[in-house]
Amino acid sequence: MSTYLRLRAVPPPALRNSTTWLERLFEDDSETVRHRVGRHQEESLDERYLDQERIYAGAPPHRAEDRPRTQVVLGGRPVFRADRHKPPFLVLTAAQARRVARFLAMADFDALWDFARAELLPRYGGVTAEPETWHEFAVAHKELRAFYAQTAECGDAVVKWLPT
Repeated sequence: MSTYLRLRAVPPPALRNSTTWLERLFEDDSETVRHRVGRHQEESLDERYLDQERIYAGAPPHRAEDRPRTQVVLGGRPVFRADRHKPPFLVLTAAQARRVARFLAMADFDALWDFARAELLPRYGGVTAEPETWHEFAVAHKELRAFYAQTAECGDAVVKWLPT
């Protein structure tokens, strides 16, 4: 079974700092969540999420306002679970989600890719597989950009979860 990183948008008034509530948020199907929190906004990244993180967080330093690149995939305030062996939930406030959305709207994917490609390509078949690899990561970038843009437009927070 593949490991996916799941992201869900949550209106700030509905968000709870309770691991029980956060677990229920991801246990329920998206339709149930839509009725409970009033949104139907979810994104998931496949097992390459750590490499997607590398594309953003590993980029060379930019202006201070571009800092949210480190929050795109794995960033956020951790909410630890009772079982410390399970990964924590990660929560971005609505303000943080807006900053991430602005960063992604202005990010040049090709420049980010160029900075990370030497590290990533050997894991995906090398230079000969670059067109396919670039395409897969570019699609994920586009989906993340759309997710965060919609989330920011609604004024929502983001909760991230890595199922174990």
